[in-house]
Amino acid sequence: MSAPAPSRISVLAFGAFGVGTSGYIVAGLLPALTGELHVSATAAAQLVTAFAIAYAIGSPLFAAATGTWERRTLLVAALAVTGAGNLFAALAPGYGSLLVARVVTAVGAAVFTPAASAVAAELTAPERRGRAVALVFGGLTVALIFGVPLGSLISQHLGYRPAFALVAAFSLVSALAVRFALPKVAAPPRVGLAERFAAGRDPRVLVMLATTVLACLAAFMVYTFVSPLLAATAGVHGTTVTVLLFCYGVGGAIGNFAGGRATDRWGSRAPLLVVTVAITAVMALLPLTTVTPVAAGVSLFVWGLATWSFNPPVQHRLIELSPGHAGLVLSLNASAIYLGVGLSGVVGGAVLASGGPLLLPEVAAALTLVALLLVGSAWGRVREPREQVAVG
Repeated sequence: MSAPAPSRISVLAFGAFGVGTSGYIVAGLLPALTGELHVSATAAAQLVTAFAIAYAIGSPLFAAATGTWERRTLLVAALAVTGAGNLFAALAPGYGSLLVARVVTAVGAAVFTPAASAVAAELTAPERRGRAVALVFGGLTVALIFGVPLGSLISQHLGYRPAFALVAAFSLVSALAVRFALPKVAAPPRVGLAERFAAGRDPRVLVMLATTVLACLAAFMVYTFVSPLLAATAGVHGTTVTVLLFCYGVGGAIGNFAGGRATDRWGSRAPLLVVTVAITAVMALLPLTTVTPVAAGVSLFVWGLATWSFNPPVQHRLIELSPGHAGLVLSLNASAIYLGVGLSGVVGGAVLASGGPLLLPEVAAALTLVALLLVGSAWGRVREPREQVAVG
């Protein structure tokens, strides 16, 4: 007998936790990586870039290649690849092989996240779809609450390798959970790669994808280098940074679910405008609001709250714009997320090298201001079609 719908979505969120920890953990491991690999913080951050660029490129390519796979089988395979990539990272002998391991991990994540979001939408009534997608992405925010701080704590005492090994084990457990708790979900009709990108030719879809890139670039160029930022503003290191990352994650989890509920109640436009204004303000003020450990904890909580309220209205808007091809536009959005994350390592590293950590949030605020202008100026009217949501 299959589990009830809320339990099914929870299993998908469980898998998203493993995938999310895989993607975000480098921020918590940055001091250990620089020390054990004898590389600079900017070089270590390229592990984020390698993961993110592989994800951004791989998401539509692998979505097309696996378009006819039964969805449960696809999700299990994706989590297995994610686990294998993390195991490879734990065993990698040097920086170069660790970069390769991050690419392998990204392939699994690139397949899992958009497929899980689309399956969640398919298994849920339209009026609750925002909350269902938010629950899946809740697994990503829980990764920020527990996964990244736990990885940071482990790396301080045991090094970065055991942290990757633990994520590998969790990813494989998640694969088993999905296999036995999720029902079979039929694949949609085959869709070629050209048609997948055709879904992004709608100018309104392109605006949302550009907004996603800018917002994720802004958020992760600061998050990836949060350790040097907090060292410069509040003079904190080690365990204190772990606690502050936990504060960010708690805010992110609350923001993710609040964003889903707000979207279900008011639609996508108003929540997205309010959230983008809030992110811009929080970013601009970070150098002034993180000068003590307590103030930094509050600031990172609010920052996480605002940042993770962003995705539910974006995903809801994309499903509004292309309800018959939800999986297609969500995979493009996943690529946009990780394109922004990938650029964050490069742009953030350049800002850190040229202007120091205090300049990072100011540049990020400028980027989210551009995102705000895009959202405010290019919102078209949406007809309410009655098409069935596709899961591929």
